[in-house]
Amino acid sequence: MDTVVADILKKNQLSVTDSRRKILEFFHHSNGALAHADIEKMSGEQFDRVTIYRTLQTFVEKGIIHSIPTADNSIRYALCKEACAQGHHHDNHIHFVCDKCDTTFCIEQVSVPTVQLPDGFTKKQVNVLVGGVCKLCNTSKISN
Repeated sequence: MDTVVADILKKNQLSVTDSRRKILEFFHHSNGALAHADIEKMSGEQFDRVTIYRTLQTFVEKGIIHSIPTADNSIRYALCKEACAQGHHHDNHIHFVCDKCDTTFCIEQVSVPTVQLPDGFTKKQVNVLVGGVCKLCNTSKISN
């Protein structure tokens, strides 16, 4: 994993620092999207809030991760696919938030529908957030 993470950072012309390497590893080991607070908990005292924030912003700008607005006005982040690049996110998929485990998933198989706006409106982005119960929570409910 270490070489994959280092390769991603180098491909995006970023120095391989401890904070960047470790935070990117968190995303690679995660089953869903991560919030700033999740990364703070995982890193413990290793990195301060500002370092985490700046690293997340840099990753978004470089097209390594994308932001996911949530229903409670917080932001989560998830890894981008290969097609994303600096300033050009291609994460045209929906996001699913599980009501049971609070995990946010990127659902790559479902595209965001086309939105037609009235004259004079300019679309910047479209976010579709679906809530419900994820596959894992549904499976564990059946086996209980």
